[in-house]
Amino acid sequence: MARVCDITGKSSQVGGGYSNRTRATKFNPTGKRRRLVNLQKKTVFVPELNRKVTITVSAKGLKIMKKKGAFQTLKAAGLIK
Repeated sequence: MARVCDITGKSSQVGGGYSNRTRATKFNPTGKRRRLVNLQKKTVFVPELNRKVTITVSAKGLKIMKKKGAFQTLKAAGLIK
């Protein structure tokens, strides 16, 4: 299973690492590092369906769900019908 948010579609990114020693000496690379998204596995009760749904969601996705409501957000993401 890929590390992807079910709501926002966020996944990990690859970016350059940069140490303080590198800044001090003006010498170049430290290599790449993978920046992982903040994923949580949550079980959410959806009153409209009268059941629980387990999703892998980022912290940003949880904020969206809190704002718009669980049913509306999951329906827009295509996780429920």
